Amino acid sequence: QVQLVESGGGLVQAGDSLRLSCAASGGTFRSYTMGWFRQAPGKEREFVSSISYTGGGVSYADSMKGRFTISRDNAKSTVYLQMNSLKPEDTAVYYCAARQRATIGRYDYWGQGTQVTVST
Repeated sequence: QVQLVESGGGLVQAGDSLRLSCAASGGTFRSYTMGWFRQAPGKEREFVSSISYTGGGVSYADSMKGRFTISRDNAKSTVYLQMNSLKPEDTAVYYCAARQRATIGRYDYWGQGTQVTVST
C-alpha cells in the first residue's frame, strides 16, 4: 500500500509562489506516474498536472501552463509542484496522486491534501 503525504500549502497573497511536496512511501515510487489535482469549495476535483515515472513526460491543465511546474526526485520518492504567480482562483485543496503502470484512466492512490489559500 502506498502512502502519500502532501505538504507546503498555506496562505499567500496574489502573485506569490508556493512549492508543494508530496512524499511517497510503501511502494516503488519510480514506477508510478504522479499527478496533482485540486478541489475548490463547491467545485469538482480538477486535474492540475502530471509527470511520468521517468520524469520525461509532463502535462498541465491549460490554466496552469506557464505558472506551475511539476518535478520529481525518485531518490527521495517525492514529487513537487512549484506554483508561481498565484491567483485567488488557485485557492483549493491540492491532492497528490499515484498511478501504477498497469492502471489506465484513474489514479490508484491519493494523499490527504494540503490547503492553498490565495488572498487578493
